Amino acid sequence: MTNQIATISAEINTLEAQGFALAKEWKSICKADKTRFTKFTKADGFDTRLGKLMFALKQEANGRIPSARLKDCGINGIDKRRRSEALWFVENETEARAFVQASKKGFTSLTALQAAMKKAEKASEPKAETHDEPEADTESNVGLDEPQVQEQSPITASDIALEALVQCESNGVAIKEFMIALKEQLEMLDQTQAVA
Repeated sequence: MTNQIATISAEINTLEAQGFALAKEWKSICKADKTRFTKFTKADGFDTRLGKLMFALKQEANGRIPSARLKDCGINGIDKRRRSEALWFVENETEARAFVQASKKGFTSLTALQAAMKKAEKASEPKAETHDEPEADTESNVGLDEPQVQEQSPITASDIALEALVQCESNGVAIKEFMIALKEQLEMLDQTQAVA
């Protein structure tokens, strides 16, 4: 009995020690991410320079940049989301820098910055009040028994993808791990549908 208690105590201590070590490492990772983000978004930082190059290529092509042109410039190997985020950052640089300055915690990636700015923009948009019909002097009880349904704009695949990336970022899940898990889920769904 004493050996079991000692073993359980040792395991708890070991697990606690592992947990504290992981928490310390995670804190270091988050701090490094913030430092890297700050470095990459400086005037001569990676994302700023990439965004400026993408902007110049976009102007040159009058819109969508041909794949061959990306290859000519040697940036075809850079993830297209990263290129797109860098372009977005340069196109919205003034607002983005002001938003980063105003934030309390800072950001670890352009994905998180984009999501936070989009969320803040939606929250600050005033709800339009339309009064097409004049107000009636008397109250009407018509339709009180029926629940009122507000129409929402449909969620696009892009909205869902952005939300998934934001969730990954906020929960510390690597994008690569998320993509692997997503593929596994799709395969299981395909197998389930094939059996049915």
